[in-house]
Amino acid sequence: MSKFNIAEAKAHFSELVQKAMLGEEIIIAKDNKPVLKLVPLDPPKQPRKPGSGKGQILYVAPDFDATPKGFEDYV
Repeated sequence: MSKFNIAEAKAHFSELVQKAMLGEEIIIAKDNKPVLKLVPLDPPKQPRKPGSGKGQILYVAPDFDATPKGFEDYV
């Protein structure tokens, strides 16, 4: 993770964009307080299609909806 103040980020913006595109986490701070995280935007590969996963679930346990032991107080 790299941290830059706004002035540094402005001066080296293209370099920071390049680093973010390579997977590095870039934090931009104002008065030493983090305010932004620069991350790459991944466009969807193709539009989502409702129902496209139909038939892909092969097994659902009989107790799928059952409350796990010890969690009764949370339901």
